[in-house]
Amino acid sequence: MTSQVFYRKWRPQTLTELVGQEQVTKTLLNALSSDRVSHAYLFCGPRGTGKTSTGRILAKAVNCLNNGKGEPCNTCAMCQAITEGGALDVIEIDAASNTGVDDIRSLRERVNYVPNQARYKVYIIDEVHMLSNSASNALLKTLEEPPSHVIFILATTEAHKIIPTILSRCQRFDFRRLTQVDIVSKLSRICSVEDIKIEPEALRLIAKAASGSLRDAENLLEQLTTYYGSEIEIQQVQTVLGVTGDWRTRELVKHIINNDVAAGLITINSVNNDGLDLKQFNRELVEYLRALLMIKTGSGEIVDLTVEDIAELKDISDIVSLPQILRAVKIFGQLELSFDSYSALPLELAMVDCVLSSEKNEESTIINTKAEISHPAKTIDITLPDKSITKHETVTDQKTTTIKLPEEGSELEQLRANWKKVVTQAPADMKRTPAMAFLRSSGVKPVAFEDNTIVLSFKYPYHKEKMGEPQNQKVAEKIISKFLGHPCSVRCVCEPEDNHLVKEAQRLGAQITSVEEK
Repeated sequence: MTSQVFYRKWRPQTLTELVGQEQVTKTLLNALSSDRVSHAYLFCGPRGTGKTSTGRILAKAVNCLNNGKGEPCNTCAMCQAITEGGALDVIEIDAASNTGVDDIRSLRERVNYVPNQARYKVYIIDEVHMLSNSASNALLKTLEEPPSHVIFILATTEAHKIIPTILSRCQRFDFRRLTQVDIVSKLSRICSVEDIKIEPEALRLIAKAASGSLRDAENLLEQLTTYYGSEIEIQQVQTVLGVTGDWRTRELVKHIINNDVAAGLITINSVNNDGLDLKQFNRELVEYLRALLMIKTGSGEIVDLTVEDIAELKDISDIVSLPQILRAVKIFGQLELSFDSYSALPLELAMVDCVLSSEKNEESTIINTKAEISHPAKTIDITLPDKSITKHETVTDQKTTTIKLPEEGSELEQLRANWKKVVTQAPADMKRTPAMAFLRSSGVKPVAFEDNTIVLSFKYPYHKEKMGEPQNQKVAEKIISKFLGHPCSVRCVCEPEDNHLVKEAQRLGAQITSVEEK
């Protein structure tokens, strides 16, 4: 018996076997059980997500000799004929090869003939978006008033290219990319039956490389077994996929953060001298920087890494600024377009560019600070703890800001230390309110606690104004009161100072207690 490739051998034969498309399978099963099958379906979605397989299963289900109102039995003569591709009444057409109007006109003529053996004549037209305009209009005529014994199943990866009049005459189902969890689960079942020994991490790499296509993942698994046999190691998977998996991506990220050009260039040349694919190494570097960006912005739950890697990234995120990560992602991300050789020069230039951009930003900050100090008119009073020492410095505006450090263990200190938790652990009924969006925004922090009122500082005036609206302020008061365990009020201010002395005092834990115009 001729052996079958994995994606054909393991093609789903019932709707419940279809992986990752629950919204599609449930609707079709309901339609079958209630005898409300449509005359035309449109299956849209990326390649390898089960569109054609679902079409064949549906063809079996409506023509099953033992059922006809649910899952196909896969044992009757009709089900077996459709599975083996020998059923005369189930016609599969590749629209990419039959794009002309004459092909569709021929189809229209055959549609009128009753089925030879089956209950329904089923036409599965794959890549239907490839039909020419005239062919699409010819198909439209058939879809408008089809014979009762005909069902059309149209499949496409580009639904936006189908003319609207065809779309309006079909029941549309959108097939989504499969998650890595779904793909790994199916590959694990295949390996179990096929007696393939492979590490879970290796399966995860295959699933990631497949980009949501189960067929691509199954083909990759078969390619690995053909080359390496029934025992596959993660290093072999990395070799076939061109994945370096090299620890030096993490090392290079640390050098970028530390602005260490020399160490960064040494690492890049070490990777190059070892013969690694620099293009792939850069992809993994950008992916790691992206993960760092997600964690820094509080979106770590979407990062698909091990617990250890996420813990390491969280440690790094504590010592790096968001603009610095953003610059690195942009600079190294653009290299994908310029890699045309195995030279390490593009990576080296990107490393230097990252450091120079960071230094320019720091110099600009220093220059702006000096310019502010050179202009007279503002007095800043900073009272240090347990000392009655007041420092005066003259800068630009005419305001007086008094700052003092919060007492250890005070409620303000608790709020500052747990502000992220205060927001994330808000009651469920408040998480979708506009107020939550402003409380999550960058630059929001509690700066003072006076007369049972929490003073929230906002970086942007618009956020402060919106948060000051009664309905939003009420939500903030409920959330903070719940955390503190007693009722309190909220007052919103816009961050009044852009002075280095104030920022340094705030960095040490100081709070703004008053702002006065002079």
